[in-house]
Amino acid sequence: MNKTIIMNEIDGILDAYCDGCFLKTQLSKDKGKSGSHKFCITVCTIGEQLRFLGQEMNKNTK
Repeated sequence: MNKTIIMNEIDGILDAYCDGCFLKTQLSKDKGKSGSHKFCITVCTIGEQLRFLGQEMNKNTK
């Protein structure tokens, strides 16, 4: 995959699922921004997709 396509996919996912996410907002209030971020990257299935796309992007830079 090329970087532009990956970035467009990431932006689309963030716009569709992460902007306005109730869990992210509530966890930010309860556990702070870092607690919310940790949940998103370790537990959330959308975070899993974002991690995969990030890894694909890193493969293309090497």
